[in-house]
Parts: sequence; structure tokens; C-alpha cells
Amino acid sequence: MDGDRTLIERVLAGAGAGAGAGDVEAFRELVERHQRRVLGFVRNLVRHASDAEDLVQEVFVAAFRKLDSFDPERSQFSTWLLTIARNRCLNHLKRSSITTTSASDFDVESRVTQPLDVVLNHETYARLDAALDLLPLEQRTAFVLAEIQELPYAEIAIIEEVELGTIKSRVSRAKQRLRELLSDLDPRKPNEPERASVRFSANESTGR
Repeated sequence: MDGDRTLIERVLAGAGAGAGAGDVEAFRELVERHQRRVLGFVRNLVRHASDAEDLVQEVFVAAFRKLDSFDPERSQFSTWLLTIARNRCLNHLKRSSITTTSASDFDVESRVTQPLDVVLNHETYARLDAALDLLPLEQRTAFVLAEIQELPYAEIAIIEEVELGTIKSRVSRAKQRLRELLSDLDPRKPNEPERASVRFSANESTGR
């Protein structure tokens, strides 16, 4: 975004002049532009809302401190932010040793899962959250970025720092595993709302 680049230039110029009020205000605008996306991504990886909020703060503090390392020729600012967010989340999850969970452990209302929220009820939210936390971390992050954040595979490859084919494989394996874990949530049963399995197949033939 050209607007992002202008704000970044203002932040760096202010920092070079002694980190005055101008650069802080410009960075606040960057936070307002991207906070919702970063928060949504983090909340789909981290179980507790308070931990997620702390991590989001850490992401933006880290971004502010190393903003001069951002290369607009390599990626968009939002991609760079999500790379920082992904690494912070992975470190947090590894420290916390969260490898298994149950649906009852989740604060369902606090999780940001658009566009899934237009078709899922609260019970299915919790089931999906629990199933996501059973995935290997690399599959979980790839799935969240592709199917919930709806990013192109090429952009996800930059965030994950792997080849495009690796991302496609991770997302495909994540979808297959989630179908197995949520197989009882059949969208074709009568008198029931559409379920998560519909969303999992939405982009399989697009070659994103």
C-alpha cells in the first residue's frame, strides 16, 4: 500500500530526527490499519484472548523497533507484520507446549474466524478450534493464513519462508486432517446449518 509506505517513511524520518512525536503518530496510524488482521491471525493460533492480546502488542513493538529493516521491494508491510506475528505465535506455542486441547477449553466468543462465522454456530467454532490445535504448527499456520485470513499462497510462502509447493501441500494436508476430525459435522444432514467442511474445499481448485 502506498499509504503504508508514506507512513513508514514518516516514522523513520522522525526516528532519525530523535524519535519525536511525529514518528509515534505515524506508527499509530500503521497500527490502526493492520491491528485487526494481526489480531485475527494471532487469535486463531493462540488459545487464550489475554495471551493473544499480549502477543499482538509484542508484534507491533518489534515492528516499531526494527522498522528500518522492512524492505518494500520484497513484500507488503502487512506480509512483514504477519511474518513477525507467526514467529511470535510459534515461539509462544512451543514454550506453552500446547499440543492437545478440547472444545471446552476455548473462549469461543474471543476468537476471530471470519468468514467462517457466517456459517458456523458456537459449537462448531469450538470444535474447529480444537481440531486446529491438533494440527502440526506448520499446517495450522498455513491453513489459518489461507482459509481464514484468505491470503494468496504466494504471500503465505513469503511469511512461512518456504516454497509455494510446500504451502499448497501443508494446506491440503491440513484440510484432509480437519475433514477427518470433523467428519461428523456433515453439512448435508437435514435441518442443520452448513458446517466447516464446506469452507475447507472452497479454494482447492483455484490454484492460488
